Amino acid sequence: MTKTELIKVVKDTVSETLEGVTVKDTAVFVDATIKAIQDTVIAGEKVQIVGFGTFETTTRAAREGRNPATGESISIPASKSPKFKAGKAFKDAVKNA
Repeated sequence: MTKTELIKVVKDTVSETLEGVTVKDTAVFVDATIKAIQDTVIAGEKVQIVGFGTFETTTRAAREGRNPATGESISIPASKSPKFKAGKAFKDAVKNA
C-alpha cells in the first residue's frame, strides 16, 4: 500500500463518521501523524500505539567489520536506527487473517 492509497482508505473510514472530509484534509492528518512519530523517535522518545505497535530508536555500537570484496578489516561507526515492534493485537490480526 502506498501513502496515497493509505490516505484514500483513511478518508473513506473517516467519512463514515465526519461529513465533508476531503482527501486533501486527510492527507494533512496522515502527514501530521507521520511527522509527529518521526520527530518523537528522532528526539529519542518512544511512541507506543496500543493495539498497533511501538516505534523507538536503537543505537548500534561501533564495531569492526570486513570488506567482502577484499577481506580487509574496516571500522563501522556507531549509528542510530528506527525500530518498530508490532503489538500483540496487530500480530494476532495478521496471524488470524
